[in-house]
Amino acid sequence: MANLDVPIHKFMPNLLHLLSPWADKEKRVLNGLVEINAGSINKYEFITETGHLKLDRVGYSSLAYPTVYGLIPQTWDQDNDMLDILVANVVEPLIPGSLVEVRVIGIMKFEDGGETDDKVICVLSDDKRADHITSYTDLGEHWAKETAHYFEFYKHLKKPGTCKVLGFYDADEAVNVIEECIERYQKEILPKIKD
Repeated sequence: MANLDVPIHKFMPNLLHLLSPWADKEKRVLNGLVEINAGSINKYEFITETGHLKLDRVGYSSLAYPTVYGLIPQTWDQDNDMLDILVANVVEPLIPGSLVEVRVIGIMKFEDGGETDDKVICVLSDDKRADHITSYTDLGEHWAKETAHYFEFYKHLKKPGTCKVLGFYDADEAVNVIEECIERYQKEILPKIKD
């Protein structure tokens, strides 16, 4: 199996807890699991306990996700959920639930209702159209403005003023946050997993 070093199972394995976060740490390539495509107002989330994809909610406004959205397996952010990824520069929609290898180019620091809920910014690692993109700044100033606008206002009709973008940072800072979230997962979640 691609990216998974376990024997064949009779039942579907939970990739959230079996996949390594890094596909190639030296090249800053992550394993990512797709939840939502750009252009969607639906919020899909993986169920941590089972690995199934669930429609968590329909967006409260006409604002649509500006990028592909997903998560990094075996990570745990401070919002008690796996660390999120934003996959930029995707040409064709990806299948929700699919495994993608993504290259880290930055991070958007984000606060949702007072909780840290950072978003690692990535591009598809094997898409030649993204080879020249080595930093989130290569996506352009408007990309950052549009992304910040979405995340600051996507919950505004239900919970005004609860979401705050704290800034965009480089890939080195993203790797630091990823490593912190891997360590938190190993301490807080891994001991709770039953064989």
